[in-house]
Amino acid sequence: MRLGLALGYWGRRPDPAHLALATEAERLGYTSVWTAEAWGSDAFTPLTWIAAHTSRIRLGTAIAQMAARSPTATAMHALTLDHLSGGRMMLGLGLSGPQVVEGWYGRPFPASPLTATREYVDVVRQVLRREAPVTLDGRFHTHPYRGPDGTGLGRALRPITHPLRSDLPLLLGAEGPRNVAQTTRIADGWLPLYWSPTRTDVHRASLTDLPEGFLIAPMARAKVCDDIAEGLLPVKAMLGFYIGGMGHAARNFHADLMARMGYADEARRIQDLFLAGRREEAVLAVPDAFADEISLVGPRERIAERLELWRKGPVTDLLVTAPDPHTLRVLADLNA
Repeated sequence: MRLGLALGYWGRRPDPAHLALATEAERLGYTSVWTAEAWGSDAFTPLTWIAAHTSRIRLGTAIAQMAARSPTATAMHALTLDHLSGGRMMLGLGLSGPQVVEGWYGRPFPASPLTATREYVDVVRQVLRREAPVTLDGRFHTHPYRGPDGTGLGRALRPITHPLRSDLPLLLGAEGPRNVAQTTRIADGWLPLYWSPTRTDVHRASLTDLPEGFLIAPMARAKVCDDIAEGLLPVKAMLGFYIGGMGHAARNFHADLMARMGYADEARRIQDLFLAGRREEAVLAVPDAFADEISLVGPRERIAERLELWRKGPVTDLLVTAPDPHTLRVLADLNA
């Protein structure tokens, strides 16, 4: 099991520690560093900055949101950064949810998310292969565009720039069982959310017949500390926000996933509190047990014991969200 560093997206402003953490991760032998986006900082610009200050560590988006860019624009970002970094780019994509897609990007959330994802990946693959002009008679991503409001003058094109790699790794952030199963067929890897090494049966039916070399790369908060309850607070804050506020009460993919993992009543409770404006109570309502099983928090000896559970499962790359260099060093030592 390889280690990666997940930096996420910025909060109110750029995090001055991110570059130092990325360079330290490279020095320690971490194989990858990952950035994200929501509705603030984008994923590709910070990753390019990190690329300019590193030389070996692989560079991933976990995740870049599909609604933010057309598939050809995303492919342009990926092939450009792949050239600039000497072939270190890994493209992680996700569909997001209706609130973000329609509220932030001003686009309709696709009526068929699986079809939209499949078409998006198809177009990105065509750009990176550069075997022919990009064409797709699709439902969501037709190339060239043939809609009734078009001019009819569009022509099929291939990228002017030759991609450095036609097989640039493409991973998907997927949560629902059918979406995960499709990911194993059309992508090179999966970026799970809320992975528990003790509940791998939740995804067993979706992960049958995995292709050789398929990546399973979940993110986990890590913190070496003596006070476990205090160390879990950032995990609970994240879960309270995602379960309670990152989606509608009637359609929240994160809450649905938590329910499938055995915490249905707790997920509904968190949602109810958050949507009622009682956000602090929503965070406190997150079960310590759930926060704990999807993270690596506590003294070194405890983390060492729990890390063994992660290594015994199908995870190929553990993407660590770690707030300090000491935690990075401890995990690198334990995983050696």
